[in-house]
Amino acid sequence: MAPEPGPSAPAGPGLRPRLSAILERLPPTVRDQPLFGRAGIHGLVAVCVVAAIATVWFFLHARPEPQPPPELRAGSARADTPGEPSAAPVPTPTGAAPASTAEVTVHVGGDVGSPGVFTLPAGSRVADAIEAAGGLTDDAETGSLNLARPLADGEQVLVGADTAPTTAPADTAAPPGGAPEAPLDLNTATPEQLEELPGIGPALAGRIIDYRTANGGFTTVEQLHDVSGIGEKRFTDLRPLVHVNGIS
Repeated sequence: MAPEPGPSAPAGPGLRPRLSAILERLPPTVRDQPLFGRAGIHGLVAVCVVAAIATVWFFLHARPEPQPPPELRAGSARADTPGEPSAAPVPTPTGAAPASTAEVTVHVGGDVGSPGVFTLPAGSRVADAIEAAGGLTDDAETGSLNLARPLADGEQVLVGADTAPTTAPADTAAPPGGAPEAPLDLNTATPEQLEELPGIGPALAGRIIDYRTANGGFTTVEQLHDVSGIGEKRFTDLRPLVHVNGIS
């Protein structure tokens, strides 16, 4: 015999009765609005999902991208870093020599095909300058011209001309304090002429004049030994430079 079913528990209020109780407490304007159906809830969820996705995408793409540090160029100031002292600008020297150019300009003349002024790359040789001027003529002679010498900017290259430095003509006049050209007569020489002899100053020239006056003149050059201050070495220097009455 099956047991008799016991008394069933009272069924609690369902979801709909609860919603109805809540709606009854709302104002009439709100209570009269229709409730969301299943389709409306699905649509609301879809809108929320789309909004969440859009928000995440915006934040990901709104992040600042790392920028490379600025490239420093020569002469530009370095950007100051917080906490570091700013570097003082490096002064530019005003008297610095200009950087070497990549070209040289030379004048080529003489026995060449087309004399003139030519601009050649730096490091060119004399032979390159001659080639730029049309090469050597048939009767050209390079002589002592160094064809392998590097060119200098602004120089002149003459082919066939004697470029050796000329010697200045010798001065015929004797330099001050030097020995006279012709032997000096001890009996007619002035004090100034005597002072031009090597080792003879004003005092010694005066003693020579005094000896000449006291003895009626010199008869031989050897009498210079009798003048105070003239030793053997000084006499040896003076012997070929003086004479007496035309007698050496």
